[in-house]
Amino acid sequence: MSKLTDVPKRILIGRALRSDRLGETLLPKRIALPVFASDPLSSVAYAPGEVLLVLSIAGVSAYHFSPWIAVAVVVLMFTVVASYRQNVHAYPSGGGDYEVATTNLGPKAGLTVASALLVDYVLTVAVSIASGIENLGSAVPFVVENKVLCAVGVIVLLTLMNLRGVRESGTLFAIPTYVFVTGVFLMIAWGAFRGLVLDDTMRAPTADYQIKPEHQGLAGFALVFLLLRAFSSGCAALTGVEAISNGVPAFRKPKSKNAATTLAMMGLLAVTMFCGIIALAAVTKVRMAENPATDLVHNGSPIGSGYVQNPVISQVAEAVFGKGSFLFIILAAATALVLFLAANTAYNGFPLLGSILAQDRYLPRQLHTRGDRLAFSNGIVLLAGTAMLLIVIYGADSTRLIQLYIVGVFVSFTLSQTGMVRHWNRHLATEKDQAVRRHMVRSRAINAFGAFFTGLVLVVVLVTKFTHGAWVALLGMVIFYATMTAIRKHYDRVAEEIAAPEGPSDDLVRPSRVHSVVLISRIHRPTLRALAYAKLLRSDTLEALSVNVDPAETKALREEWERRGIDVPLKVLDSPYREITRPIIEYVKSLRKESPRDAVSVIIPEYVVGHWYEHLLHNQSALRLKGRLLFTPGIMVTSVPYQLESSEAARKRARRRQEWSAPGAVRRGPANVRPKEPSTKK
Repeated sequence: MSKLTDVPKRILIGRALRSDRLGETLLPKRIALPVFASDPLSSVAYAPGEVLLVLSIAGVSAYHFSPWIAVAVVVLMFTVVASYRQNVHAYPSGGGDYEVATTNLGPKAGLTVASALLVDYVLTVAVSIASGIENLGSAVPFVVENKVLCAVGVIVLLTLMNLRGVRESGTLFAIPTYVFVTGVFLMIAWGAFRGLVLDDTMRAPTADYQIKPEHQGLAGFALVFLLLRAFSSGCAALTGVEAISNGVPAFRKPKSKNAATTLAMMGLLAVTMFCGIIALAAVTKVRMAENPATDLVHNGSPIGSGYVQNPVISQVAEAVFGKGSFLFIILAAATALVLFLAANTAYNGFPLLGSILAQDRYLPRQLHTRGDRLAFSNGIVLLAGTAMLLIVIYGADSTRLIQLYIVGVFVSFTLSQTGMVRHWNRHLATEKDQAVRRHMVRSRAINAFGAFFTGLVLVVVLVTKFTHGAWVALLGMVIFYATMTAIRKHYDRVAEEIAAPEGPSDDLVRPSRVHSVVLISRIHRPTLRALAYAKLLRSDTLEALSVNVDPAETKALREEWERRGIDVPLKVLDSPYREITRPIIEYVKSLRKESPRDAVSVIIPEYVVGHWYEHLLHNQSALRLKGRLLFTPGIMVTSVPYQLESSEAARKRARRRQEWSAPGAVRRGPANVRPKEPSTKK
């Protein structure tokens, strides 16, 4: 059975890597950019559309606000990027927002940040995959007809790729990401050339449509609220920015410098693409509506339910390159693919954060374990399973899922930047070097502005999106927070309970006597081996114990015992109700009750079999007994194995795959130890 699972595991994931090859999995900047920045880079494929969809509530007249909303998003992006460049220098160990908040604001703030990030990573996968499926579905009807099934299939494929290791998945994902970025820049450049130099008129396929506004003539507070809601939707372009801060350990040396450079490159690329698409959408007169079947009007009539509303980037590409042109097809394919790969940001952020939380005892310790390919496999699988659940619940609908989005990321932004302000305040109190102090003051000013701006955006997001689904994200954060708090309390309670005492204790006192009991049902080789082993222990008292279920069998056992002259007393317990487990448990407890300082050793002969189905035929009573005895204080349970002939086949199979790791094997390192005191070097 083990071999059956090992073979496909090696085919899909690859051969296991030794722990000392961890350095070979570190990423250069050219690979780290698509690995950690695929989410913010790809968000330009849907963030402009989200802005226009919200503005369409007030009709086409509100579209002239889109450039100003884009400017606000750009200012926010540059602020966040500049702030996080301070983070990666001050906290290069990979804890990111969680470590910053925990160190400077306390464990509760750190746990709040961790909860927000975990929710955001799960939503990143769900939103990216759902959006990619919808983009692909416009060209392939089967995909849109089976959205949930296809989305789950893509998640499984991404999971397998990431289980092969960060470096392998990054190399594979780099090509489509760079093709997408190149295609968008080419579209912006060619569109600008056609419009400014050639003076061509470029029109989107929806340019002749009118929008039926849900609310006409919005003014005052209603207009401000609408603009704030559009801004909050455009802030989807910032999701994933924090992943580089959390992934610093995955970079090649110098880690902090390379991470900061990658962060700056990502911010510059994302901002340029976002502004370019917004500008081209305005020039080509793209029209979007939340309910296109009824709100988009052509020649005085609603467009109808048969209309498929293409994303903004597709409409702009069609206007710039021409429908069906080579560059249009390349960009459309790269857009759909990069939206799938955007989930890779979460596949690198979630497992690493889960590993750090597990190291701090907030999550199960299995999440701190590296898998065969030196990736945090358990975290990858947990992320995939949670994202699949969301996909199924929300029917792979990106419009519904995106309402849950970006709440968590702005919670982490705000608390992280607030923590960085306290970080600089703490170090400024002791630093004497004036040059270093000036540097710290500048960094503090950047982080303070970042904390203020992101906090303001968080309030806007909560106010404008709460009733549209943001409450689900908040509920998820509360569930994560409560779960992690309970796990930490459990680990702390167990650690306190099993801590080795400094002075004398009952655990150090030797038992006054050891009473050994060998369980037998009949006399055969396993019984004789168990008796021989029990004699070797030199216990103070030794007896064989059997249960009288069938009087004829019990009589035969006594007779053969005497005939063989076995020099171990045989005790038979009556069981009028034909039970086996209960009489043995009660007898063993009675021994402990008579002499509480005695240790009772229960020795159980067991068969070792070679096939899974043989387990159903043997050892059932032994397993039940062991399960009950483990909960009885002062009772030691020892299994004496006896290998049947079929076990030899299993042993040979094990020998053949001794170089392989069995599925689910537990590994315990090596783990990168995070410094207790964060570095203040820039």
